[in-house]
Amino acid sequence: MATAQIIPVRVGVVLDMDDYGKMAFNCISMALTDFYATHDHYRTRLALTNRDSKYDVVGAAAAANFLISLGHKAQVPIITFSATSPSLSSLRSPYFVRATLNDSSQVGSIAAIVHAFGWREVVPIYEDNEFGEGIIPFLTDTLENVNVRLPYRSVVPPLATDDQIVAELYKLMTMQTRVFVVHMLTHLGARLFAKAKQLGMMSKDYAWIVTDSVTNELNSMDPTVVESMLGVIGVKPYVTKTKELDDFTVRYKRRVRQNNLNVYGLWAYDTAIALAMSAEKAGLDNLTYQESNTSTNSTDLEAFGVSLNGPKLIRALSSIEFTGLAGDFQLVDGQLQAPPYEIVNVVGPGARVIGYWTKENGIVKELNFTSVSDDNLGSIIWPGDKSSPPKGWVVPTNGKKLRVGVPAKVGFTEFVRVTWNSDNTTKVEGYCIDVFDAVMAALPYGVQYEYVPFATPDRKMAGNYNDLAYQVYLGKYDAVAADVTILGNRSKYVDFTLPYTESGISMVVLIEEDKSENAWVFLKPLTWQLWLTSFCSFLFVGFLIWILEHRINEDFRGPFWYQFGTIFWFAFSTMVFAHKERVISNLARFVLIIWFLVVLILTQSYTASLTSMLTVQKLQPTVTDVNVLIQNKEYVGYSKTSFVFGVLKKMNFDESRLRPFTSLEQMDELLSRGSGNGGVAAAFHEIPYIKLLLGKYCSKYMMVGPTYKTDGFGFVFPIGSPLVPDVSRAILNVTEGQKMVEIERKWFGDKTKCLDSNALLLPKNLGLASFWGLFMIVGIVGIAALIIYAAKFLSENSTVLNHSDPESTTWSKIIRLIKNFDNKDLKSHTFKKHKPSEKDDNYYDVDDDPSNFSPTTYGHSSPVFSSSPEQNTEIDPNEKTSEQTAMPANEIH
Repeated sequence: MATAQIIPVRVGVVLDMDDYGKMAFNCISMALTDFYATHDHYRTRLALTNRDSKYDVVGAAAAANFLISLGHKAQVPIITFSATSPSLSSLRSPYFVRATLNDSSQVGSIAAIVHAFGWREVVPIYEDNEFGEGIIPFLTDTLENVNVRLPYRSVVPPLATDDQIVAELYKLMTMQTRVFVVHMLTHLGARLFAKAKQLGMMSKDYAWIVTDSVTNELNSMDPTVVESMLGVIGVKPYVTKTKELDDFTVRYKRRVRQNNLNVYGLWAYDTAIALAMSAEKAGLDNLTYQESNTSTNSTDLEAFGVSLNGPKLIRALSSIEFTGLAGDFQLVDGQLQAPPYEIVNVVGPGARVIGYWTKENGIVKELNFTSVSDDNLGSIIWPGDKSSPPKGWVVPTNGKKLRVGVPAKVGFTEFVRVTWNSDNTTKVEGYCIDVFDAVMAALPYGVQYEYVPFATPDRKMAGNYNDLAYQVYLGKYDAVAADVTILGNRSKYVDFTLPYTESGISMVVLIEEDKSENAWVFLKPLTWQLWLTSFCSFLFVGFLIWILEHRINEDFRGPFWYQFGTIFWFAFSTMVFAHKERVISNLARFVLIIWFLVVLILTQSYTASLTSMLTVQKLQPTVTDVNVLIQNKEYVGYSKTSFVFGVLKKMNFDESRLRPFTSLEQMDELLSRGSGNGGVAAAFHEIPYIKLLLGKYCSKYMMVGPTYKTDGFGFVFPIGSPLVPDVSRAILNVTEGQKMVEIERKWFGDKTKCLDSNALLLPKNLGLASFWGLFMIVGIVGIAALIIYAAKFLSENSTVLNHSDPESTTWSKIIRLIKNFDNKDLKSHTFKKHKPSEKDDNYYDVDDDPSNFSPTTYGHSSPVFSSSPEQNTEIDPNEKTSEQTAMPANEIH
């Protein structure tokens, strides 16, 4: 009864029935046996129909594409566990399922290995068929992301003879690159390594990396072939070691009595399990085809039917998830998701795991590690039985040399100099050449190059620097090593490296002796703004001290002109701390503390600046402002072969006032003659050339004015050249080291022997900007002291302000306050040692009306003083003189 309910699901199996095909078919058969043994309640059963493709590689590839298209038309799932070529994904059929890994999934691990050892060039070696070519675009892109280029691609026919393999290997031996990535099927890869061993290419200079197509088969390869692969690094999908896998391996060996089981067999096993689960999940019952409506003249393909259960089966298969022998089985967009990759090293008869690679963490020693570094690989035995990695390149025996263009210039030959020998050969030297040689020597790989002069048949320069750079664009030169400035218009058709010199354009002028010595030189240390501010500050402080001291200090009292002179005298005498007046008020003392600090700083700064002006070498530039040159219509110079001419025109210089020079000597001659004698008042050039001039003529010239931005000198390469980033990194290493100092000293001389032109300039006069903070502090302190004093004074004289006499006006109150301020403060401690009697007629009440002054006591008795400093003697209040008796009360001061 149960047998009648079983629904057979016919499955076609197309394999090359060699050892590999037999291994895969056995795994499928064992998978179905194991599965239905534990799922005997399933209504569906897969029924296999086997077809041998008979080793026809071309036919198999064509058959695969044909089957995918046919499955799409018939809506029947086409499942593969061995077709790894990325090209099959381009068919984009919803009925095509890749239950194996896409070859492109391993390129990340290969690029990580190359990057970890700092190799900059890699040569792929692959089969000349769909399998071999499919991985190359992905490998190229991934390597470029880590700045690794593929200078050559080695393509070997699948059915290549030994002579063809040897010829291709000899070709690789003539090149400089020694890092190879081999992507071949096992039988061709084994022959390749056997021949490489015979030719000595498994030595210390070589690095070999193999893809999983070879690594997965290492256990089943001939031991003599594996022995020839000593030191090879391989990648392969990681398969977790489980009890289920161990049990299956034992049973497989018992059944077939061979040790050829690999990951493809495991994928075949898991694929069969997944398909069996999907057939049951889809609920298949009526396995029939719907015939298409076609005419009688149609072909058999056009009459092909459409499966009614295919859509349900593909949906069920896409949703299946389980843990199989090879790991997690999960399909995303019809593709099996890639596990981590093992990185193995071929040592002796087998391979040893040295690390792992994951998409998330890169290379790690263990899968539970997340740190990434060059040390995350275990110890490696390299070809030649060496423990240190090869550098990845050697000097090629027959490689193409780079043609490096150099200008055959006349002037400024310290940068580039081309000399012709009697046999028409050339000698190229100079600052730029030494830098280029040092940079190329610092590259992590060897580059052969030769210098080719940019010259006419009569040995003159064949154009300007724009023309020289354009030769690289035309392909006549592979690079240019010269004093070529990095410019935006040039970068449109060539690539530049990082600059190796300082950047910018500046102006150089003659230095002349300072003619400014005169009787008024003492005014130069300070600007007029600072002089004026200092003068006003002296007056402010003198007047403030007089206000704070006038009522309590005899030194600040007396006749009007005496007090006026005291204000000036006291203020300016503090400049040399020669004031004789003592200060009594605490407010005045606090103000003077701050003021003395300001005076000390001002005087010391003035003294230092004046000393510098009188003692330094008095040299100054003849011109300091570009605008002055333009306004005065002076002649200026520029390099004839440089782009500076265009810069000067943009600065509004009259073209008729521009005079060219071609050498350092002409530049010196024009500057020495001057603008009025057929020369120039100033010369514009790039900073490296100006430094060369200053280094040769020392203190004769000076670089002044603003620097106009440029990007310095750089080496020229074609657009997109892979050498540019590596050469730029090498430039950084050279310019930051001692080598650059030695090169500059060799061609530009010892700069320490010349005086610094900046030291020849007169010291700048001091301005208000350097001291405004000090003056602000003085102002704040002075105003605060004045406010405190005024508040105290008004508080003491509040009776005047609050006087309620109807005849009292605001003006009369102000008059009273002024008179009270002019009087002595008899309450002050300075006047308390002599007190007048309560009825002293010489002291009046300030609250009385001015017209009605009467002698009274204001607060308490105090001595009376005359307003004249010469009469500041104490008077006994009980002994009135005749003058005191006769003096009216309103005339007392």
